[in-house]
Amino acid sequence: MTINEMKPIPGVDQILKNSIALSKFNLLLDELRKRDLPDAVALQINSIIAIAEQLHGNDPRFRSRLGKLKNQIIRLLEKELKIVPRNYYRTLWMAVGIGAFGLPLGVALGASFGNMGFIGMGLPFGIAIGLALGTGMDKKAFEEGRQLNVDLT
Repeated sequence: MTINEMKPIPGVDQILKNSIALSKFNLLLDELRKRDLPDAVALQINSIIAIAEQLHGNDPRFRSRLGKLKNQIIRLLEKELKIVPRNYYRTLWMAVGIGAFGLPLGVALGASFGNMGFIGMGLPFGIAIGLALGTGMDKKAFEEGRQLNVDLT
């Protein structure tokens, strides 16, 4: 089963940021059309496209709604097929590194020095650990051919 083409959305051309968001959404769909996806996944993506076609380009919430639909497609691909966009794991693990490694390390530093102002000292270490782990996972996904040639940003 193939992924459907997006129908033109009225009013998108009037707002530059909305047209940029739509072009990024279409880039993701173009990249997915190059892959051989299972019918069940392609059917779910086509239903998300149908929802996106119902949006109006003049709506002030157009970008956020389209972004949520794009994230829904990415989560579906990651969950079902382990296919991810470029730098997906790096972005994910940077946040995890801050929370799981940086904050506890900062609290330990603050408690050991008796000054809780050192909490912030652990955050750069957490970012570095998260970036290292995420970059390694992104590299592995690229080598296995599970990485899309699209960025999230």
